[in-house]
Amino acid sequence: MATITLDKLTKVYPTGVRAVSDLSIEVGEGEFMVFVGPSGCGKTTALRMVAGLEDITSGSVYIGTRRMNEVSAKDHDIAMVFQNYALYPHMTVAANIGFALKMRKLDKAEIKRKVDEAAEILGLTEVLGLRPGQLSGGQRQRVAMGRAIVREPAAFLMDEPLSNLDAKLRVQMRAEVSRIQRHIGVATLYVTHDQTEAMTMGDRVGVLHGGVLEQCAPPQELYDRPVNLFVAGFIGSPAMNLYECQLVESEGNVSVKIGDQLLSLDPAQLTARPGLLAYKGRNLVVGIRPEDLSHLRPQGEPARGATLHAKVELVEALGSELVVHFSTEGRRVLAEGVSDAPGGSDLPEPVLGGRNGRTAAGIARLGPRTTVAVGDDVALAVDTNRLHFYDIDSSQAIWQ
Repeated sequence: MATITLDKLTKVYPTGVRAVSDLSIEVGEGEFMVFVGPSGCGKTTALRMVAGLEDITSGSVYIGTRRMNEVSAKDHDIAMVFQNYALYPHMTVAANIGFALKMRKLDKAEIKRKVDEAAEILGLTEVLGLRPGQLSGGQRQRVAMGRAIVREPAAFLMDEPLSNLDAKLRVQMRAEVSRIQRHIGVATLYVTHDQTEAMTMGDRVGVLHGGVLEQCAPPQELYDRPVNLFVAGFIGSPAMNLYECQLVESEGNVSVKIGDQLLSLDPAQLTARPGLLAYKGRNLVVGIRPEDLSHLRPQGEPARGATLHAKVELVEALGSELVVHFSTEGRRVLAEGVSDAPGGSDLPEPVLGGRNGRTAAGIARLGPRTTVAVGDDVALAVDTNRLHFYDIDSSQAIWQ
């Protein structure tokens, strides 16, 4: 087994476009590392440099202890799985899986042994005699992985391998790919634009933006402690609600002021984050995850903590939950490069909100039995112990 090490990896195209900038990271033996980010963030370019398919402007790539910068792509001892499976349509599944071994002139018995082993791992034993056109999308994906597995490479590289599958099959194949990677135990670098894939599959997730690695951490840490506004706005579906605010103090109590609404902070939170006190009277950004908002019914018992008054604009009933789009007084902040649509998609920004508006949009995730309708004026309880704060100028998180 080997590691994949990127040391200040940089790619600048002749046009002057800086696709990847000083990217440094190590993928440990057997680790599943995922690069995620919006289109054009540099994740695929980085993967192609690791594979030897893209020239490196500066920095280094190591597979194990071997520097790969001047090594031809065919000698990189890696196996790639692409978005396009690139299977030979006239060959059987067995022939497709064993093709690379045949080109290396291995003994036929050895090829059959390796193909059979890979087929058993992948659940393809029963279809070895079929051709790609006779297979489902998921089976074709497994054949592409089988072709990679039999080579017994030092590392795996995967470039959006599930993007051609339908939604249900993608969920199934996420689990399959993760299971197979753990069974093989080879360092894997996986690229996707889909944050759900990234968060459910990766041992660690690297978030890229504009060619820069913004944060690399285990999925839960990435979700709970995003280091800046970009990561906060990109990770999470629906996305985090971000509002311009002020910290104000009255009668010894410190509150977050969004528009004219005050959310009182627990003194314990200020003790844990003393750096916040330096922002009293200054503008900053507060982040509220949609799941940290809950509906306050008038006849119910008062919720602990603060409330955000809002008007319901849209209700999406998903069975397991209600996703409620609302408007509230305040100024919404959009992280650079992150759209306001759930999951950071490329949908246009809603009419409500924006840095210059007095009405800000937001999203809450409520229980499926919640009674709420479009046009309702509601009070949303805010879990102020789970608020996120960011410097409005530097975009950096305030955790200390």
